[in-house]
Amino acid sequence: MIRLFALAGYIYQSATAIILIFAISHLLQATDYTHFSLALASSQLLGVLTFEWLQLAGLRFLAAAGERDGARLRWSLFTAALLSAGALVLIGACASLASPLASQVVALGLIVAVLQGVTDLYFLTIRLSDRLGLASLLLAFRATALLGGAVTGAILSGTAEAALLGIAAGHITGLAAGLIAHRTRLERTPVSAMLSDWSEFCRYGMLAAGASVIHLSVPVLLRFIIISRLGATGAGAGFSVALDLLQRPFWVLNAAIHTISYPEVVHEFEGGGSKGSVESARRMFEFMICTTIVLLGGLIGFIPDAAHILLPQDSVDGFLATAPAVALFYFLHIHLQATVAVVPHLEKLASRLVVVAAGQLTIVSVSSALAMLVGLSPRGAVICAAAATAIVIVLALGPTVRYRAVPQLVVIVQALIAAIVIGSLASMPIEPLWLPGKILIAAVATAVIAWRGDFLMLARRN
Repeated sequence: MIRLFALAGYIYQSATAIILIFAISHLLQATDYTHFSLALASSQLLGVLTFEWLQLAGLRFLAAAGERDGARLRWSLFTAALLSAGALVLIGACASLASPLASQVVALGLIVAVLQGVTDLYFLTIRLSDRLGLASLLLAFRATALLGGAVTGAILSGTAEAALLGIAAGHITGLAAGLIAHRTRLERTPVSAMLSDWSEFCRYGMLAAGASVIHLSVPVLLRFIIISRLGATGAGAGFSVALDLLQRPFWVLNAAIHTISYPEVVHEFEGGGSKGSVESARRMFEFMICTTIVLLGGLIGFIPDAAHILLPQDSVDGFLATAPAVALFYFLHIHLQATVAVVPHLEKLASRLVVVAAGQLTIVSVSSALAMLVGLSPRGAVICAAAATAIVIVLALGPTVRYRAVPQLVVIVQALIAAIVIGSLASMPIEPLWLPGKILIAAVATAVIAWRGDFLMLARRN
């Protein structure tokens, strides 16, 4: 039951993130929203660059650690996080000199990156202390605080700086709530032991985090390539909304499934139970692939309704022109970064992750830039990026196939049929009277897949 609650909490986070994007796009002018979007995307990239290696190392090592080792590892993680935060501020301040954004926006972006990284790490230690329910509740609480802070700032001032300040306040509120709700046990260790832990973190975490940074750079680079053509216009703002909005559901759903299932997969892998580990990984893959396929169909099916109901009029055309292609790109992107990478993470093949990520960045950047140079539309450029990502996925599947953790084809086909049915709802009239019927059809199709794939039971027991 706690796992179902955790999944619902992540869905709530996704919903609040979507509401935040729509709300800020209404409250800010197109130019301010474009600056807000660029600053937020850049802060996420910097946060990953600075803290992702600790997130990955913590998840990989703490999941298999006992109570005593866990307390020592947490001390090493947090001391490394403080040093990383200081490095981020120093390097970011120097890099800001070449940024086209205002200095206030850059400074707030750095603050958001630090706060998000530290808060995420603390919430991870709570989850790996066997407090999944509390960690999920805190994540949902922080999502609410982020929404409230950003909207309040945008209403009071109407600037990108005020919205970013509200985001920072939301992270501070979430971290304070986490410190009050759960005091994570730490064990201060000698410098030599801490340096030994850092060495282990670096050997695996640095390379794995480098791969994550490269993957995260792909949509950021795609954004700059296309925005350089569109500029800070309504079409540019609509494309920015599509990039901001449509990544959230995929990332949040992936994070939910990883939080629920991945620690147990690591535990079984480290315990030497090859058969149990393969079966657990296969079921996790089925869960991830089928839920994201249905999610893709849902996004495509309801994009027209969402655009006309929630977006400002000057952004609607730009959003509708690119949103379906952006949804497909993020579907493939999340599976390359998360699903295809599970087995290399288990086997600590971090260098392979870097090669795959670098390959995606190279192919996507070249294909999308060429698409814009030859005169294709932004949608055409995004489709080229999606096709390039699909090619990299096929080339990177070797470890998963050798591990034999291959999902059942029949389950994926059923999810694909449901996604096509839900996606076809986009062709129905955009009228309030039709919307409840669309929602009912989508809900029934989703429930059928959840039942046929036994995914609700999977969330309970895995």
